[in-house]
Amino acid sequence: MRTNGPLSLIFHTIFVFVMLAPIVVVCLVAFTPEGYLSLPTTNFSLRWFRAIANYPEFVHAFWVSLGLGALSSLVALLFAVPAALAIARYSFRGRDALAALFLSPLMIPHVVLGIAFLRFFTAIGMGGSFTGLLVAHVVVVFPFALRLTLAAATGMDRSIEMAAVSLGAGDWTLFRRVTLPLILPGVISGWALAFIQSFDDLTMTVFLATPGTETLPVRMFLYIQDNIDPLVTSVSASVIAITMTALILLDRFYGLDRVLAGKSDPGR
Repeated sequence: MRTNGPLSLIFHTIFVFVMLAPIVVVCLVAFTPEGYLSLPTTNFSLRWFRAIANYPEFVHAFWVSLGLGALSSLVALLFAVPAALAIARYSFRGRDALAALFLSPLMIPHVVLGIAFLRFFTAIGMGGSFTGLLVAHVVVVFPFALRLTLAAATGMDRSIEMAAVSLGAGDWTLFRRVTLPLILPGVISGWALAFIQSFDDLTMTVFLATPGTETLPVRMFLYIQDNIDPLVTSVSASVIAITMTALILLDRFYGLDRVLAGKSDPGR
């Protein structure tokens, strides 16, 4: 079996360091006892983590982002799964054009989408509403859910479906018991990628969010416009900690390989 050479190991080490360095710096700054951005060279303090409680806007924005990300990615999947199955299974006129149309939001800058959605929702009376924000996020995250679901549907073994049909399985039973389990890794990966994109979006959301529908990135962006202190770094560190905890628990009780790659656990 081939192993990585010294140059390859050095390159990967530098790559991992460059990727993790900004996250590590943000987490270190969050523990500073000072009232300004600085690394805690002398001692560590939880001052800025306690300060989050004095700003309930951040907590509210976090729950808005969480709910918006989960709901928009779920709605996107409800459209992505049938679209992916249709594109992967059938050959019809305009199939490539339809796939390009579904993926077109990836080619449009989010600032352009934000302005366009703002004008459109204002014209139809949905400006500043959570429904309008949800629709905009569904449009933006739909290509991410579609691409991974489409990849899973394209690589699916159709002979398993044919065997189920030959045994008398109906359309709903076929989808629920055979098709969905086969494409489930792509569906879950698509949902996760769509959720991350929705949770992290700022460029488009800043045009559509109102004081009642501010997401966490928008709230943080508005805060740093008027304040220069480590509070935002403590919020970022808290989100990182929550994400890492969720991934560890998911890997411990279910397995990330089963979620992302569809691998079975021999011990279960």
